[in-house]
Amino acid sequence: MMALTKFPVVRSLMLRGVMAGIGFLCVAAGCAAQSWVIGPWTRASQQPVIEPRAASVFRDPVSDRAVHWEALHTFNPAAMVRDGKVVVLYRAEDDSGSMTIGGHTSRLGMAVSTDGVHFTRMPAPVFYPAEDAQLEREWPGGVEDPRLVESEDGTYVLTYTQWSRTTGTYTIGIATSKDLVHWEKHGPALGTTGKYASWKYKSAGIVTQVKDGHLLAAKIGGKYWMYWGEVEVHVASSSDLVHWTPVEDASGEPVVLLNKRPGMSDSGFPETGPPAVLTKRGIVLLYNAKNATNASRDKSVGPGAYSVQEALFDSNDPALLISRTEKPAFTPALPWERSGQYAAGTTFAEGLVLFRGKWWLYYGAADSFVGVATAPVKRNDLFLPHRGWH
Repeated sequence: MMALTKFPVVRSLMLRGVMAGIGFLCVAAGCAAQSWVIGPWTRASQQPVIEPRAASVFRDPVSDRAVHWEALHTFNPAAMVRDGKVVVLYRAEDDSGSMTIGGHTSRLGMAVSTDGVHFTRMPAPVFYPAEDAQLEREWPGGVEDPRLVESEDGTYVLTYTQWSRTTGTYTIGIATSKDLVHWEKHGPALGTTGKYASWKYKSAGIVTQVKDGHLLAAKIGGKYWMYWGEVEVHVASSSDLVHWTPVEDASGEPVVLLNKRPGMSDSGFPETGPPAVLTKRGIVLLYNAKNATNASRDKSVGPGAYSVQEALFDSNDPALLISRTEKPAFTPALPWERSGQYAAGTTFAEGLVLFRGKWWLYYGAADSFVGVATAPVKRNDLFLPHRGWH
């Protein structure tokens, strides 16, 4: 596994108030000058842009039965711009299993929009458990919570959760496609042998950069990088976007980049959000922050609610945290964001794209719907060529 000698996490940030090429960065607690943040976010629709649809029927290849594959919940979307349109892959839960979170089977539906708000949906899912090498990892729980990036050769890379209720295991799966419809599954991101083979882990966003007006997977120091994890956020590298190696600390454990903070909206825990973005200021990661339910929670956010926070990492050292927002960038506020399957409320961010000169953030609301927000593109959001960037 990758050691930390090339990417030292423990540095004296207070001595690095001025960094060559990127200017002053806020590192002190309570500092309000956080010009690196992507935002502010404004809802592009006051209503969900994708909702459950009981009429949708799909013949499941595992059970060989017709199932109402998006009858209960449609949420937690990945997003991509293709041919001038926004394509969303969203998690859809059928009406099988028990009426509890995680009790149904999830598949990924596909929807396309010319304006970012109004979507046309495909009648059948495009990604789902099947009679393939990943069946034991994906049945009967399903495939969940996707994130999407595009490589420079036009290949789309999907990170998603493989969930099996039978074994109780979950891992980050990797799949690739040339058209977002036909997919090749590659199995767990951290491999099927070695110490990570028995790990339970989820949520992964690959680092991207703006090229020719849209986001592509970025190389830093000759490698691709991926933030991953729930409860604690880690980082891994790859030479091919399929096989990933965690960055480890001196004890051989995955280095912890983000963890919970008492009194803040991530006092429950942080969880990786959409693909991170390499900007002029550094690598910006939007992440999902679960509020605690006890006295250590952020009193301005509902107990147990998920909001969006942001973190900044060094552009040459993706394992080096520079700054972190202290207040949520986006919180559940509308009734459909604070009811449904997860009544505590969520604005659970997973899809981030550049479209029509704005940032578009696609999020899951209350584990039941898909919503969308936009933000202006600021000068600092655009990356500059830099030594080590390829």
